[in-house]
Amino acid sequence: MPSQGLPVVVPEHSLGPTADGVRRRRRPPQGGRLPTPTPGPAPPRALILLLPVDLDLGLDPGLSALRPLGGFSVLRTSRPPSPPRRPAAAAPLAHAYALGHGNALAPAHALGDGTAAGPGDGVPEAGVPVEADPLDFRVRKVAAALGTAETRVAASVAHQGLAARLWSVTLACAALYGAVPGLDPRLLCWDSDATAPDDLWLTEVHPLPGDAATVADVVLTAHLAPLTAAVRTRYGVAAGLLWGNAASALAGAGRELDRWARRHGRTDTATRARSLTADLFAHPLLAATGALAAAPDISFRRRSCCLYYRVPGAGVCGDCCFSRPPGLPRSSPGARSG
Repeated sequence: MPSQGLPVVVPEHSLGPTADGVRRRRRPPQGGRLPTPTPGPAPPRALILLLPVDLDLGLDPGLSALRPLGGFSVLRTSRPPSPPRRPAAAAPLAHAYALGHGNALAPAHALGDGTAAGPGDGVPEAGVPVEADPLDFRVRKVAAALGTAETRVAASVAHQGLAARLWSVTLACAALYGAVPGLDPRLLCWDSDATAPDDLWLTEVHPLPGDAATVADVVLTAHLAPLTAAVRTRYGVAAGLLWGNAASALAGAGRELDRWARRHGRTDTATRARSLTADLFAHPLLAATGALAAAPDISFRRRSCCLYYRVPGAGVCGDCCFSRPPGLPRSSPGARSG
């Protein structure tokens, strides 16, 4: 548990014992005043010391309260077993956010063997482990899964997926524990070739308060700001679109937590989930991304588009700013809709 300095008054000299533990005044002589005291040593002074006091913020080392939620809300605190072909695939997210891996605007290629594609296309040479460039590996893996050659589209979808994982874990901890783990990007490891919950594991659990300001620092400041900068720089995705992704992921995480809590009779958790989500949307990075309604259910309509409609055979998302994929003809009045 973290230590926080609390003021403790410690007298320089201990007080003499009395019946009730309090030094009492002498009674004045009958009919008169107290005699003038003779000069003596100065009265004892008090020193204000900051002594470390452990604050129990309620997180257990295994974050066991998250397990019933499953999927995106689970965070492992011990490294999951890796397949033999990928003995060291996980890397700290701080490494994934680094901007020194080069430009990755080349067309996406299908990857399935745990190594990067060939040289000259913005990724490490063949045979280099995944963790050499985990962000680009993830983008190309998403591109292959979606069947798109547009790396920009895959980068947007990958960005929103990681944002959803981070929001889901942190919101669930804040609502269930009243505290959150400090997800230092140097301690939170990411396996870019794995799926939830095996994609993330936290090497050390350091509890922090579960208020909205702390949650914003943990997710927005420490993770989504550098992730957004990396995706924008490397893949040419607009910043407004990416912050719309972050907002959409937050609304989705809050909505799923709210629904889970209601199904299990956890009205206090549901209320906390809605309140936290609404407070987080007041953050300057999210406030202009769309319109949120937090009661009676969490709903959100964003002012940008994640580009998913550009995937072959895909449509628009439920919170998209478009009612239909751009470029498609509008239905005439009275026409049957499919």
